[in-house]
Amino acid sequence: MTDRSVVRPLVLLFLPLLAACASTPPPPPPAPAPFGPIPSPAQLAWHEREFYAFIHFAPNTFTGREWGYGDESPGVFNPTDFDADQIVSTLADAGATGAILTCKHHDGFALWDSAHTTHDVASSPWMDGRGDVVRAIADACARHGLAFGVYLSPWDRNHAEYGRPAYVNYFRAQLTELLTNYGPIFEVWFDGANGGDGYYAGARETRHIDRATYYGWPETFELVRTLQPGAVIFSDIGPDVRWVGNEAGFAGDPCWATYTPPPAERGGVAAPGSTDYRQAEHGHRDGAFWMPAEADVSIRPGWFYHEQENDRVRSPENLFDLYMKSVGRGAAFLLNVPPDRRGRIHETDAASLGAFGRTLRETFGTDLAAGARAVVSNTRTGNAAFAASNVTDSDPQTYWATDDQIHAAEVTLELPAARTFNIVSLREFLPLGQRIDRWAIDVWRGDGWVEIGAGEAIGARRLVWTDPVTTDRVRLRVVDARGAPAISEFAIHLGPLRPQP
Repeated sequence: MTDRSVVRPLVLLFLPLLAACASTPPPPPPAPAPFGPIPSPAQLAWHEREFYAFIHFAPNTFTGREWGYGDESPGVFNPTDFDADQIVSTLADAGATGAILTCKHHDGFALWDSAHTTHDVASSPWMDGRGDVVRAIADACARHGLAFGVYLSPWDRNHAEYGRPAYVNYFRAQLTELLTNYGPIFEVWFDGANGGDGYYAGARETRHIDRATYYGWPETFELVRTLQPGAVIFSDIGPDVRWVGNEAGFAGDPCWATYTPPPAERGGVAAPGSTDYRQAEHGHRDGAFWMPAEADVSIRPGWFYHEQENDRVRSPENLFDLYMKSVGRGAAFLLNVPPDRRGRIHETDAASLGAFGRTLRETFGTDLAAGARAVVSNTRTGNAAFAASNVTDSDPQTYWATDDQIHAAEVTLELPAARTFNIVSLREFLPLGQRIDRWAIDVWRGDGWVEIGAGEAIGARRLVWTDPVTTDRVRLRVVDARGAPAISEFAIHLGPLRPQP
């Protein structure tokens, strides 16, 4: 016979535990295993920026050159009406999310009061030598909600020690100043132009370097990692962001986020300024590193302001086309906008940028798929954590995924009513890598499906630009993937008409 005096206390003891077990939700189903290289937290944050600006401003602005020789007097740098807020607010109005300033170009002139040289703004007449362009732009970026980045040319055509070991210490000392005195930095930009003829403190000679070894790039990259762990590093060889391989503002189609820097064109170790950069336009489907592309271009023919180019500024239509061919192919769009000799963005440039920004907002500010019912061919484990509705919830942290064995799948958006659109926006869930090889977009035309676009690669973003179409159903077909597809966005928009070939 059971002794109730013993059982009752035991039941009372375990009641809280039993209640806790009953109220504890089941663990979430396992997510798909990542495929291939995946982005770091800094790279994920960088991907979200998509479009940002370059600011080329230096003695070249006043001498009319593109590459200063290094013998320019600091006295030539003297903007008459410098306005950092006008510069940055103009970029913000265009839709830029950040700005990278050329803090020192190849001529060696520093736009801040560097403790390591007198070839800087402190020796110029501007603000009686008390100005700091880097500080002004960094602070203006903070006021207007833009991230701030720095460009520091590895080449210095002014410095006496360039080409010798002492210069590398100087270069890193200036890099340290930029990375410790101006707040958070989102990108550090290293040019591939280095080595050649220059002033070199009066030597006026040509100096050659071994681009693979001279700068000690692994140690220089580690310095950036230590001082600005949230920054991405750009160069021809990354390690975080690669040059797209042209200065025309477009990425290849497809443009894979993964890449293995190829050897130098004449053999040897890849280095900034010494690699077969042409492969970067498309990247490598099975590249060893997550190293997405950045597509750079200037709003004018030159990178620095030249008055004679005032009537050759890119139109808003051209800027939108480049956006679609860079951001729309998974790359970032880096648009150079050079201040004029006043130290302001010229009115012609500002007008084009303003119209471009309005077009971006009008196009992508409304998702015409809002309210759509998403229907899929398969849902991972049948669990709501990977539901079809995740592709239309505007949350980049949610995604639709399939079971592991499913490498081809469909998601159909059933719209509340027929809608007209000409742009489809797709995004993969990047923490799981770039998984989709081939895709296609179909629309329902009365009695059947009609394909309106197809291609390779989705990645960070794929913008499919078509002729306008009106329908109440649109379908994404994942034709082939490396493992279970993971899609975080399937949106539709109505934007400018696509240029005709």
